[in-house]
Amino acid sequence: MFVWSVLALAEKIRKRIQENKERVRLWVQIAFAALTNGYLYGFLTGRIYTGPTKAVCVPGLNCYSCPGALGACPIGSLQAVLGSRKFGFSFYVLGFFLLFGSLMGRFVCGWLCPFGLFQDLLYRIPFFRKRKNLPGHRGLVWGKYAVLLLFVILFPLLVTDPLGQGAPWFCQYICPAGTLMAGLPLTLAQQSLRAAIGLLFAWKLAILALVILLSLWSYRPFCKYLCPLGAIYGLFNPVAMYHYTIDRDKCVECGACRQACPMDIPVWRQPDSRECIRCGRCLRACPKAAIGRKIGKIE
Repeated sequence: MFVWSVLALAEKIRKRIQENKERVRLWVQIAFAALTNGYLYGFLTGRIYTGPTKAVCVPGLNCYSCPGALGACPIGSLQAVLGSRKFGFSFYVLGFFLLFGSLMGRFVCGWLCPFGLFQDLLYRIPFFRKRKNLPGHRGLVWGKYAVLLLFVILFPLLVTDPLGQGAPWFCQYICPAGTLMAGLPLTLAQQSLRAAIGLLFAWKLAILALVILLSLWSYRPFCKYLCPLGAIYGLFNPVAMYHYTIDRDKCVECGACRQACPMDIPVWRQPDSRECIRCGRCLRACPKAAIGRKIGKIE
């Protein structure tokens, strides 16, 4: 009886430690979202910040037109360059993705993305019976690469107006983060924008509503299936400086890591999967402490 009581106490302590570590990630997400969207005057007046930091990209999906945004969205910046008739190539945007991708990979998605935080908070609401993935998950994960190729790269490059200017297709027709962080606050603050609302805004609201509904049911559906920024960072996961390692001498392939992983990754086989957002739950769930973090060259 005493042994079972000790084991039960140890399990409670382990779960409490796990919950505390998950709270650390949550507070890092909140702090970074507040830091990169800290222009409070913009929220009060409905005016976009245009200071010097607006020329600098932030790592996560953070809409340039958000009234509080102090920096630029990397996806928006990429489209602006690709669609412009003045610029054929941007070393800054390419260098930005190379820097953050090679250092962190999709750690950015798990820790530094405001729209990722939004989905995490929605998933915590006790509504619907929770599941990790949507039906058809294995095929749907390729959707974000299709969005990246078509709406971020090819359409802005190839579909141009008579002046040779391309449109920011992803921002204009898909991005729910832009609708949430910019479209809604600006239309609420400015009467002129409310008067100009049309079918496009209704379409964007429908996409946002669908993402919200699915986020209450499954974990981070936008990140898994549609986000082009996650697609870019995911390509860097296998070579990023910050990565996970597996101690093969300790690992018994029990599957506890996959059970804990909200992205449903068999971590013992794919510690550097393109889908991994580096949330750290697998590390805390492993009963053999076989999963580790490492900063440096992947062996």
